[in-house]
Amino acid sequence: MLVEAAWSYRFPARKTAHLRRKADAAPPAAQAIAWAAQKRLCGRYRHLYHAGMAKCQITTAVARELVGFIWAIACEVMGRPQVTRALI
Repeated sequence: MLVEAAWSYRFPARKTAHLRRKADAAPPAAQAIAWAAQKRLCGRYRHLYHAGMAKCQITTAVARELVGFIWAIACEVMGRPQVTRALI
């Protein structure tokens, strides 16, 4: 499912009216994380594509990063602090 979701990052980051309506129900902090993910992962896909990496490898790499953003949103919504490498 993550790899399938990662294919959408081929396109530029944007906030369509449909996405804005869906995001209204989410907390502002989760919305901020989601927008940061959108910008970063779209840029990451583009960077890796121009570097000559195969599309299947790119989507797998983007999916791996997407998990980190999903984790951050889950921690934010549940009210738990995020554990980062800096804390370990």
